[in-house]
Amino acid sequence: MADLTKGSDTQNLNKKQEEEKEKVQNNREMAPIGNPIHWSSSRPQLDLTGAAIQGNFEERNPTILLPNQSDDISHLALDIGGSLIKLVYFSRHEDHPADDKWKRSMGERMRMRFSNGTRRKYPILGGRLHFVKFETRKLNDCLDFIDSKLLHHSGKDSPSWHCSPPASPRYDSVIIKATGGGAYKFADIFKERLGVSLDKEDEMDCLVAGANFLLKAIRHEAFTHMEGRKEFVQIDQNDLFPYLLVNIGSGVGMIKVDGDGSFQRVSGTNVGGGTYWGLGRLLTKCKSFDELLELSQRGDNSAIDMLVGDIYGGKDYSKIGLSASAIASSFGKTISENKEISDYKREDISLSLLLMISYNIGQISYLNALRYGLKRIFFGGYFIRGHAYTMDTISSAVRYWSKGQAQAMFLRHEGFLGALGAFMSYEKHGLDDLMVHHLVERFPIGDPYVGGKINGPPLGDLNEKISWIEKFVQKGTKITAPVPMAPPGTTGVGGFERPSSKGYTLRSDASAALNIGVLHLVPTLEVFPLLEDSKMYEPNTIDLSDPGELEYWFTVLSEHLPDLVDKAVASEGGTDDAKRRGDAFARAFSAHLARLMEEPAAYGKLGLANLLELREECLREFQFVDAYRSIKQRENEASLAVFHDLLMELDSMSEETRLLALIEGVLAANIFDWGSRACVDLYHKGTIIEIYRMSRKKMQRPWQVDDFDIFKERILGSGGNKPKLHRRALLFVDNSGADIVLGMLPLARELLRRGTEVVLVANSLPALNDVTAMELPEIVAGAAKHCDIIRKAAEAGGLLVDAMINIQDGSKQKSVSVPLMVVENGCGSPCIDFRQVSSELAAAAKDADLIILEGMGRALHTNFNARFSCDALKLAMVKNQRLAEKLVKGNIYDSVCRYESAP
Repeated sequence: MADLTKGSDTQNLNKKQEEEKEKVQNNREMAPIGNPIHWSSSRPQLDLTGAAIQGNFEERNPTILLPNQSDDISHLALDIGGSLIKLVYFSRHEDHPADDKWKRSMGERMRMRFSNGTRRKYPILGGRLHFVKFETRKLNDCLDFIDSKLLHHSGKDSPSWHCSPPASPRYDSVIIKATGGGAYKFADIFKERLGVSLDKEDEMDCLVAGANFLLKAIRHEAFTHMEGRKEFVQIDQNDLFPYLLVNIGSGVGMIKVDGDGSFQRVSGTNVGGGTYWGLGRLLTKCKSFDELLELSQRGDNSAIDMLVGDIYGGKDYSKIGLSASAIASSFGKTISENKEISDYKREDISLSLLLMISYNIGQISYLNALRYGLKRIFFGGYFIRGHAYTMDTISSAVRYWSKGQAQAMFLRHEGFLGALGAFMSYEKHGLDDLMVHHLVERFPIGDPYVGGKINGPPLGDLNEKISWIEKFVQKGTKITAPVPMAPPGTTGVGGFERPSSKGYTLRSDASAALNIGVLHLVPTLEVFPLLEDSKMYEPNTIDLSDPGELEYWFTVLSEHLPDLVDKAVASEGGTDDAKRRGDAFARAFSAHLARLMEEPAAYGKLGLANLLELREECLREFQFVDAYRSIKQRENEASLAVFHDLLMELDSMSEETRLLALIEGVLAANIFDWGSRACVDLYHKGTIIEIYRMSRKKMQRPWQVDDFDIFKERILGSGGNKPKLHRRALLFVDNSGADIVLGMLPLARELLRRGTEVVLVANSLPALNDVTAMELPEIVAGAAKHCDIIRKAAEAGGLLVDAMINIQDGSKQKSVSVPLMVVENGCGSPCIDFRQVSSELAAAAKDADLIILEGMGRALHTNFNARFSCDALKLAMVKNQRLAEKLVKGNIYDSVCRYESAP
């Protein structure tokens, strides 16, 4: 890298910067000279300190790294209400480290190959959208948080500039978008403490803009809530408008939304959250809104409300559809009883009051929806707060008055509508072209916790995070033990509570509130173009809404945890630091599982694929990049050592026998899976080659799912029908070692021999012992030493830069012109969700007419029922008894060969 700070042009720029700094300092508008300068949020700052050219110095448009450069978009907005302050802020982070030269160059080559030489332009910036909230009475904590993360300084990240940097930015005072009454009330405090001005945005504008963004950009943002059960709803973007947005704050506002920027307030009521809190405070002497809500959970409203059954002798009024438990008159029973308020339980009063207000809001909302012919009603605001009783009563009212024709819906991010809308009001917020497949929600332990409780202090680095975990977990707790609950009312970060007089505990919030994660904006993700119907596609095969199913898979993951920690620590050399991180990971992931056992919908719609991805993300959070690195390398070497012998055996077979042997080989080699407890036990019974040979010998047809004959007819032809050549095949590979080397590579070789282009599709990031796209070229190079077909195809596909490889395969094959290529799938999980794949994979798929999904994660846990617009072959060995019974009505180690022709 060349140091740019030595050039004369750069010196002149720095000189101009210093002059501007002096002007700003004289005007007392900005920070001291020694600190970075910040200005209008609509213009980026250019800080050349430590600037350097990255890569080839002689490139026409080299990449310039600006290590001290701030973000080039505004990225902090606030909604300051009477009770809570909500923050939404954006940080520029690359999800995948960009320091690997092979990955950058390979990705660029694949983009160029599959896009006819044109470079892709992405309309949005990559980064992360964070959601944080504070109690308004703790304003200083909020200010400290903003200051500690330098959010008012436009961040601390280091983007790169291509070509010429922006010219002559203005140095004005920093402006932050804000909405809510507190934007006026506390404006002077923000100016005094942080030196920033609050640009006030209209509350209703922000509310609608925030709701529109969430409903269009987040796949399972909306959900229904009936009788304690959440059901997530997929909203079609093309059928979103019009809808009724009911915002329940102190009062209630009802807004008819017709489109982006098009809405009108059509009704409302002064009986809302303020009414509940005000009357509740007078009647129960509660000190906080949350305390009042908690009381209601223990209440019995029949002690205070007059029910239909009280009037009709305990019977229903069935003629008009009223059950005996329906409320005839709120607080009506107190009329005929000679009691004082002190004679009634506070819990009963709180619940009766909650039901009275919720039912009325639900009824008025439905009547307004009926008035305007609106199909959807979304509820939000401070009054909701994820409270189960509140959502149930509103839902019951809407269902009753609509006779089941309408449903009340709620939003996971409902508390952040205003802050999101304020964020969207920036002229350059960077989210205009955002699509639902660009967003990935993750739940790091160390981010401020916003799932129903107020966040604690920010965690600066990994060491701080680990120290926090170590403090707040009871000593001696086993990593597989249930996570102990902490008393309510405490404040914590990521589910970790502040200390109480009773000691330190790790908690998982048992309230009905939903956790809000960090939204990762990944502009390079796309929808897989070969899905037959992307709107109807559901990746998860296992339904975790079944409590028994959920408990079983949680147990599986918990039992596998100690072995995973051992592998992760060993991958980092077994150092004390690695052991400390391993222990922290185990406790953090156990906390996630405990939270989800209490509230399965806490992180949104839950499938087995989500659980497996959560585990991998948690590993990466504690800087375990590749827990099975050494194991994968050892198994790759052992498999490559017998690769040549396998090819010689295959080449001695007839065409039909060889095709069957190849499919058997893929199924047999798929037994090597460190994510399966049964398979881990096998590793202690022999070497990798011995286990592979044993597995091959046990291959007995018919398999539990056996479409091989249909596939054979498609590949080889039969009865006078000529085989139809596939143009391009996408092979979704699974594990390292025997799986890829002795299973999928020989199958790829056969397709290449037949003139089919082959694209090996592998993980972008490590997950268990799955092979990654970055590891595949080295494996292919090792295989190419034994096979001329693979060597020539790999050269044609750009995988081999050195053509001088010693060839041990003596067969006289024709020169192969079809390429063998590698692309990353955009995932870091054992499963794959085809609604979010890499742009390289999406581009490669456009000319593909065959996909082969291999392994339990990609072909069984997910996508077993998926339909594609091309031929699809799904191959896997079932390595879990429960999965075998439920999915294919078989047993562990049964094989699946499922072939589906293009529609």
